[in-house]
Amino acid sequence: MTSNREFDCVVIGAGVQGSFTAYQLARRNKKTLLLEQFVLPHTRGSSHGQTRIIRKAYEEDFYIRMMEECYKLWSQMEKEAGVKLYRQTGLLVMGPEKNESYQLCKNTMLKNNVPMVQLTRENFGLHIPNVSLAEGHAAFVELTAGVLYADRTLKAVQGQFQKLGGVIRDNEKVTDIKPGSLVTILTSTGVYRTKRLVITAGPWTNRLLVKTGIELPLEVMKINVCYWREKVDGSYDVKQKFPCFLQIEGEKSKEHIYGLPANEYPGMVKICLHAGSPADPDQRDQQKDRSDIETLQRFVSRRFPGLVPEPAVVESCLYTVTPDNHFVLDYHPAYRNIVIGAGFSGHGFKFGPIVGQILCDLSLGEVPSFDLSPFRITRFQAKNKSSL
Repeated sequence: MTSNREFDCVVIGAGVQGSFTAYQLARRNKKTLLLEQFVLPHTRGSSHGQTRIIRKAYEEDFYIRMMEECYKLWSQMEKEAGVKLYRQTGLLVMGPEKNESYQLCKNTMLKNNVPMVQLTRENFGLHIPNVSLAEGHAAFVELTAGVLYADRTLKAVQGQFQKLGGVIRDNEKVTDIKPGSLVTILTSTGVYRTKRLVITAGPWTNRLLVKTGIELPLEVMKINVCYWREKVDGSYDVKQKFPCFLQIEGEKSKEHIYGLPANEYPGMVKICLHAGSPADPDQRDQQKDRSDIETLQRFVSRRFPGLVPEPAVVESCLYTVTPDNHFVLDYHPAYRNIVIGAGFSGHGFKFGPIVGQILCDLSLGEVPSFDLSPFRITRFQAKNKSSL
């Protein structure tokens, strides 16, 4: 076994979570390999595209606490890479005034002193032009939220990782994993050995985990990412300070709807349903379900009068969803030198820097600075004993 096939740490999956994990390991002076099955950059997983929302608007205290640290880490990466990764736009949160999720989100933010402005029906139109607030709905704006530049982030983090001596090998699919005190990883082009393995393979996670004797309750969903054309140029543009938005449980759907101002495609607003249909990650284009688009068309025609209520562009993204929509950040139940980051459930991109730090800590046997009980694999065991 030659030295270029032996590493202190190997990370499988070069999406946002794997890239930040590999970067953190390299910062700790570990000889680290980042493996990716596709040629980089690619659009097959969950981290591609130009933009994502960054926010603290959550029902759970632990996510808000994680985001406090995460904003600092995003700023640190911007300075290190010399690239702008975040644009503050604010986040408009709308929902039925008496809805439990809406009230819990608002109250959790107030409790954690997140900067926000509560809107009334009387002043809503003054603050948020070109949007119609549904009857019986309330709204507030989280001020520090905004847009993350996703493609730019992956390029920046992977570049910093390589500057630290990290090795990226793309177009190299993992075909087998043999656990042990030294983990052996077989790929389409060779064999590697490592003291520590981190699996951040998104929709392909279970296909790797079964080779180590476990399977997690993860469901892969294909999301239709829709862009809607402005009737008047600039009405919803990021340069006009139009905010990102989150609609909590709309009139005709129990699923959240989210959107970002016109930025990626000139004159088009990104609006998506936070849900999709089950899909095979290797056959995702076979999934043709458009029922979510019909829901969005009704929403856009009612609430965004300045948009053409027919998507001009439809792209794809994959979510890997857990039963409770919380992440998996934990050791393998049988092998402490294998760490798993999975199930980011369509809201994990913004947490990339802190997830990378946590998975790095776990891999090195250190105690993370956050309580990981919401993210432990053991929470599934009662329902999933046959797999675990």
